[in-house]
Amino acid sequence: MSGTLFVVATPIGNLEDISIRALRILREADGIAAEDTRRTAKLLAHYAISTPTISFHQHNARSRLPQLLARLGRGEGIALVTDAGTPGVSDPGIELVRACVEAGIAVDPIPGPSAPVTAAAVSGFPLEPLTILGFVPARSKDRISWLERVKSIPHTVVFFEAPHRIRRTMADMDSVLGIRQIVVARELTKMHQELLRSHRAGDLIDQMPNPKGEFTVVVGPTGADESSHNRPNDQSIAAEFGRMTDSLPGGRRQIVAALARKHGLSPNDVYAIIEKEKSSGV
Repeated sequence: MSGTLFVVATPIGNLEDISIRALRILREADGIAAEDTRRTAKLLAHYAISTPTISFHQHNARSRLPQLLARLGRGEGIALVTDAGTPGVSDPGIELVRACVEAGIAVDPIPGPSAPVTAAAVSGFPLEPLTILGFVPARSKDRISWLERVKSIPHTVVFFEAPHRIRRTMADMDSVLGIRQIVVARELTKMHQELLRSHRAGDLIDQMPNPKGEFTVVVGPTGADESSHNRPNDQSIAAEFGRMTDSLPGGRRQIVAALARKHGLSPNDVYAIIEKEKSSGV
């Protein structure tokens, strides 16, 4: 008879954020498949758990899958954990779960903390529906395309970003998303937890001069700020562009950027408005 894969949620910060059931499973399992065995070791040591661990991350998932499936096939119980939170988001856990499902091996969820859900819950934004994405792409071109996809999602969106890229991403979000409510959660449930809120991403850049820790970003739904932001019509924006071109030094790009920031639009939106009104004879 085959064993069971236990998908165990672990703390995202505070080590007390773990269920009694999760601790029991971690103690009783024959082995723990951990994304980072060193990080998991700190949790196990805190609760005096001696269950052996085996690394299971994106770089060795292909070779580890047959080993873990073989152990499960022999009737062992394996606990799957990620660095923090619930396995399956931005880690290879889902591959092991899928392999178990295909092999007819039981999969048992042990629920608990989840960084995206936790951040969304304190955002104050509507959570039905809610889209959870992974990490923002590192390359600038890919990041812009990815953010354009975020812009097209009308409801609340949650994703992750690394500390060394968070300011750059906020700047790109400001350009692409314009006015759209943002919550940046740093070090959730830890001692230095911080929640930053604004109606546009660019306003948060100066609030994180030396970013450290783990960042979860929540983008509010479209239309949330419409009552407090009365955007002029396209003809007015095109006319304003004409006036600024005549009276202000600087190139077309700088003027478009200024209009985009003023009216909560992306530069691409402003360019499109100008070209549309130009073609219509305005």
